[in-house]
Amino acid sequence: MASRFNALKADAAWQAVWDERQTFAVKAGAAAGDDHRPRSYVLEMFPYPSGRIHMGHVRNYTMGDVLARYRRMIGHDVLHPMGWDAFGMPAENAAMEKGVHPGDWTRANIANMKRQLKQLGFALDWSRELSTCEPDYYGHEQALFLDLFAAGLVYRRESAVNWDPVDMTVLANEQVIDGRGWRSGALVERRKLSQWFLKITDFADELLDGLGTLDAWPDKVKLMQENWIGRSQGLAFRFALSNGDAVEVFTTRPDTIFGASFVAVAADHPIAQAAAQQDPQAAAFIERCRLGGTTAAEIETQEKLGFDTGLTATHPFDPTWQLPVYIANFVLMDYGSGAVFGVPAHDQRDLDFARKYALPVTRVVSDGDQDSPIFAGDTAYTGPGTLVNSHFLDGMDIEDAKRTVIQRAEGEGWGTGRTIFRLRDWGVSRQRYWGTPIPIIHCDACGAVPVPRDQLPVVLPDDVSFDIPGNPLDRHPSWKHVACPSCGAAARRETDTLDTFVNSSWYFIRFASQPSDKPFDKAEAEAWLPVGQYIGGVEHAILHLLYARFWTRALNHIGQLNVVEPFAGLFTQGMVTHETYKSAEGLWLSPEDVIAADGGLVTRDGGAPVTVGRVEKMSKSKKNTVDPEPIVAQYGADAVRWFMLSDSPPERDLPWSESGIEGAWRYVQRLWRLLQSESGGDGRDVALDRKLHQTIAGVAGDIEALSFNKAVARLYELTNAIDRAAPSASRTDAIQGLLKLVSPMVPHIAEEAWAAMGGEGLIADAAWPVVDPALLVVDEVTIAIQINGKLRDTQIVAKGMSREAVEAMAMANPHVQRILAGATPKKVIVVPDRLVNLVA
Repeated sequence: MASRFNALKADAAWQAVWDERQTFAVKAGAAAGDDHRPRSYVLEMFPYPSGRIHMGHVRNYTMGDVLARYRRMIGHDVLHPMGWDAFGMPAENAAMEKGVHPGDWTRANIANMKRQLKQLGFALDWSRELSTCEPDYYGHEQALFLDLFAAGLVYRRESAVNWDPVDMTVLANEQVIDGRGWRSGALVERRKLSQWFLKITDFADELLDGLGTLDAWPDKVKLMQENWIGRSQGLAFRFALSNGDAVEVFTTRPDTIFGASFVAVAADHPIAQAAAQQDPQAAAFIERCRLGGTTAAEIETQEKLGFDTGLTATHPFDPTWQLPVYIANFVLMDYGSGAVFGVPAHDQRDLDFARKYALPVTRVVSDGDQDSPIFAGDTAYTGPGTLVNSHFLDGMDIEDAKRTVIQRAEGEGWGTGRTIFRLRDWGVSRQRYWGTPIPIIHCDACGAVPVPRDQLPVVLPDDVSFDIPGNPLDRHPSWKHVACPSCGAAARRETDTLDTFVNSSWYFIRFASQPSDKPFDKAEAEAWLPVGQYIGGVEHAILHLLYARFWTRALNHIGQLNVVEPFAGLFTQGMVTHETYKSAEGLWLSPEDVIAADGGLVTRDGGAPVTVGRVEKMSKSKKNTVDPEPIVAQYGADAVRWFMLSDSPPERDLPWSESGIEGAWRYVQRLWRLLQSESGGDGRDVALDRKLHQTIAGVAGDIEALSFNKAVARLYELTNAIDRAAPSASRTDAIQGLLKLVSPMVPHIAEEAWAAMGGEGLIADAAWPVVDPALLVVDEVTIAIQINGKLRDTQIVAKGMSREAVEAMAMANPHVQRILAGATPKKVIVVPDRLVNLVA
């Protein structure tokens, strides 16, 4: 063996061997039934092909890779695939900015990122690689869409939507961040368009209750989904209006009804539309409302505006009490009935509105200190309390008051208790080219007609242009013009494409089964599903994960899959972070632009002073990214992998540091030297044997728990113990055991050393070391020896040593004798198997 590990040579050589032998490919179809090993499906969220992988990718995929390799070593048949979430706006933006076709741009990026991932030696089954932008994937997606359409889970209607004026497309509520498009950053507008929807609300109860079965999911993710689904109990009832009509409202706080100050309706409500026909000012106000977005987040932050219709509503408990009726920009037509009554003292939006328009604000819930009807200040009270200023409800708690009002409303016939959800149906129409074409044909006579199955896939045309904004499919000269499959008349293809989250809502099923004639084989998919361990960022807690859960349940509902939850285990890893740098002019600088000089940092070109900012998530906008490729070229794949696993708990952020990667590289070289160090001997080193077997068991448990940094710490300890040990049979065994233990983490050096030692086959196919349970029994402990609470020494003693023996041992300790100088301790405190403290 060479004295120095040549990482680049070994990386390339062993990656080629794994590729040639298809080491990590799993059997497919009928052949898979012959393999009776336990099955493990390990999956990291597949990437968008932006062109280059980043350190977040490296960390995410290294974690999954260690688990996949370990599971293979303990005898599992492991599915660990990779693919590309390849549709989306960035490709169209590139087409507009660079004059390239989205498909060419995307496929070139995939080729580059695949090359980069292979350089890291991930144990991936590349034979199952898929790309969502290819017809052999999205054609099957179109078939599934039509299956859901036939089952009544897809519909089309006109609705208010979030319109991104830059990307020129509709956004789901979840894709609007602080009132702006999640990709373009443009202020979102509210428009009315005919849209396709999936009936996710039909599964709201199931999706919410199913969270209780996901024991291996982070609590924070389950809570985020629970809040997003937002099941609540409330009261639907009707206010009589001064014009002889009535308006239905819904409230989750019927207990506060005696604090009502106004009634508000959405801009699209029939009352608002009637007002607009009579009053140009009302029409102008409604148009102004349409400039705002439709998301809860934006509604919370925007100025609360209203238009007084001149109508009044009669309070249900007092016919003399008249409430003004407003059109308001913070009420949405698709929540409840599109109308609410405002209780300003106990709802912040209502309070902001009431203060703006000088409406009454009456306290009806007391926190115990305040019970006056006069409510001061600009912060609504939304906490627990007792009802006050509420007639027959006074003195009740909130829940009792809710039940009482609902009972009165139902008994008197003017209201009904109802369960509603915050969750809205999933609008999947997107007005863009680079997405899955929706397989529907519009006929003036027949309406919306499904594309016949034998005409799938509906393939995107290549001859499109992006010289003007908007959807190129709308202006294509021929693609959208077809005959109606039902009557044969001239008809039009649907030119909207599917939201890209549809693509990622079932890709994990296609990984498990890939027949050419259908989306998946039911039996083969069910043999792998649900995914045993799914790994990805917490930023997908609502969007992707909720949609994937819905899609799986929908397929179960129509009988295509006997699985209801797609991911049995979920782990959300921390981000990779880096310092940020700015020039004297306030411009962001990349780490490559900065060098150290005279105790500070200066620009590489010119030596100008550099301001060091906060450590933040790596992002292109702040230029604090580190490209993995030159790091791998300098230090080798194993050093990068080791660093990603070693420095932080995997659920926490990992600060990137040059010293950290250098330390990982030094350990790889140290490991190489240790593996070729002097061995042999016949004797046994019981302490080293025990350390080896404790490490085998501990690392196995750590990997299963995804506590990779703990596993690394144990391996450092074993490495140190081997270094200190004299040549013996135990040391030889420990070196061979260490080699297997590190192989999931640093597979290239492991293969190189395994081959040099004459190991049979590949270490990737080797078995995990077997633990001797007898060596896991700890019969010695380290006792801390303290004087007046200060540590003076430690000593290894037999486990369970008596108090008297521990005290005698401590008194005989040379450090103790020197400090006490013959004096007798006033008190001796012994904590069995932990410490002895002498109080002088």
